[in-house]
Amino acid sequence: MARKPAPLPDAPPAPVRSPEDLRRYDLLLAGLDLLDQAIAVFDATPKLVTWNRAMVRLLEFPESLMKVGTPFEAFVRFNAERGEYGEGNIEQQIAQRMASVHAFEPHYVERTRPNGKVLAIRGVPIPNLGFVSLWTDVTEQRRYETLIQQQNVLLESRVRERTAELLSAKTELDDIAAALGRSEARLQTIVDSIPALVAYTDASLVYQFVNKGYADWFGLDKEALIGRNIAQVFGAEAYEQIRAHVDRAAAGEQVSYEYVRTGDKGRQVYARSVVVPDVDPNGEVIGLFVLSIDITEQKASEAALVQAQKMEAVGQLTGGLAHDFNNLLTIIMGNLDAAREQVDPAVAADYLDPARRAAERGVELIRRLLTFSRRQTLEPVAVDVGSRIRDFTHLLQRSLSESIHIRTTLPNAPLHALVDPHQLENALLNLAINARDAMPGGGTLSITVSERHIPESQSALVELPVGHYVQIDVADTGTGIEEALLTRVFEPFVTTKPFGQGSGLGLSMVYGFVRQSGGNIRVRSTPGKGTTVTFVLPRTEAPAPVAPEPPRASSDRKPVRCPVLLVEDDPEVRKVIRLQLTELGYPVVEADNGVEAQTMLEHVPDIGLLISDTVMPGGIGGRELVQIARQLRPELPLLLITGYASGQAIAEVQDLDVPILRKPFDRSVLERTLDQLLSHVESPV
Repeated sequence: MARKPAPLPDAPPAPVRSPEDLRRYDLLLAGLDLLDQAIAVFDATPKLVTWNRAMVRLLEFPESLMKVGTPFEAFVRFNAERGEYGEGNIEQQIAQRMASVHAFEPHYVERTRPNGKVLAIRGVPIPNLGFVSLWTDVTEQRRYETLIQQQNVLLESRVRERTAELLSAKTELDDIAAALGRSEARLQTIVDSIPALVAYTDASLVYQFVNKGYADWFGLDKEALIGRNIAQVFGAEAYEQIRAHVDRAAAGEQVSYEYVRTGDKGRQVYARSVVVPDVDPNGEVIGLFVLSIDITEQKASEAALVQAQKMEAVGQLTGGLAHDFNNLLTIIMGNLDAAREQVDPAVAADYLDPARRAAERGVELIRRLLTFSRRQTLEPVAVDVGSRIRDFTHLLQRSLSESIHIRTTLPNAPLHALVDPHQLENALLNLAINARDAMPGGGTLSITVSERHIPESQSALVELPVGHYVQIDVADTGTGIEEALLTRVFEPFVTTKPFGQGSGLGLSMVYGFVRQSGGNIRVRSTPGKGTTVTFVLPRTEAPAPVAPEPPRASSDRKPVRCPVLLVEDDPEVRKVIRLQLTELGYPVVEADNGVEAQTMLEHVPDIGLLISDTVMPGGIGGRELVQIARQLRPELPLLLITGYASGQAIAEVQDLDVPILRKPFDRSVLERTLDQLLSHVESPV
């Protein structure tokens, strides 16, 4: 489609153009016609000056509109009348868009056409002359990188070829040079608008062209890059990563690679580059086209995925270990309690009490593993973090040596976080103990609480949703952590302490608690100067005041000591729980699987309480047994027990609205649970 620029009103006659001038202009238009992006230039009135074929193909405008001088409003009206802007008043739609156009401000919008294609629309003003509009089909976003590469390589190649042909001509080039300058300015605007890093070097690897994105990547102006060698711009460390790839490209091979460099403020940034040799007709490499994409966020997402997969594997292993260990600890602790009542108190103090304490430490170890793997059940509430830490530091001082000074910086107004208060105190205690061990000669432990807002620009980087958070910084002036170990401090059983002085689960537990609570954590440390642990927790509103409960009428009635059906597949665990029940005065009937328990429920009417494990062989587990019991005996009190301490395992039976007792438990815990469960059961007359 032939296009000629329209003369401006009352403008002096245009100079006569030679055939070569016209040919050069036609070649420029032909180059634009090869683009997949739709491009149109409008003057200040605004009316159409020039366009490419992609505008007709992508926007499906009729031939009657595609001519020099067509008002911009005509295109808007045509779109409005064919429903491009959706339902609504057509005149209002036109007026709104014309008002935006007359403002001559840069803009970017995306619009879904009725045919399902999504167009990215960018408007770039040309000061005092008009504006350039670009339309891009972004429906297939995953192919966008390849599309950008092909467009830029093709466009650069054609401009260079046409320029070489024009330079070889022996005609006057004054007018065409001015036109080419305007075209190059438009092209530069287009290239600078592309979300990619584009550059061109000569055969000596000296930059001849860069776009704005490429210059910004290195924190320099475009002018500062032109004329400099790649090795100078990259620096020795980063260039060493790409040297072999650049050498291959200079030898005529297209290469792709990834590299990392240290950007502003010491942050590491990642890029993926494609380098295409520029080969002349004689087969000589005369330059290199470089197309790079910033993949820093992608790398962060990949690292987060690897960490999540690692955590899931550890969590699955920990969940199974917790079940088996809790069953074993139930047996050990139950038998120790029974034995302690049968032997001399002195013997119990010397032999049984240490074993009981060791078993309790086993329970704590399992709890820490579950917290690390984010499978521990949390009970988050609105906690005034500043007030909680203020009260906690009084107790914390007793756990630290007198040579350690605790300094707190707390907000004046309350900051509430949605968190489990006991787990928060446990996390702070672990961090304080680590700080104490890192300051054997004394020092300062600083705890700071502040408000933190995560904007959209940082959300992906810190792996948190946009929103308001409470930030807690715990800093010490201790020995610090070596850089090689710093990346592994959250892994279980990794510790900086000498052998035998730490389990390596302290920071792991804190990490699991923070992540499970919806926050994130990081550690900064300088050997010899100290360590700072920073974590954020979701902020929430202050809890509403709770009205006092009315006093309950006192009652001397004791819980009903009814026959209990105990269902547990592990015989040793069943023996311990049976012993506890009989000591509490409950007659016990036993079953080692759900099938046998179902038969007893059908034929033993005296059963007044069902206590069942949640996971059992035979096809009928605790969940199924509860459903069967409710069909056979709707009024029968029910209690589930489980060795799985994870929130997921409990959630699988939580919808049954049945109390759940976690193993291991002692007789006093079982008694309180049964008293509460049977408090509403009427005593027999």
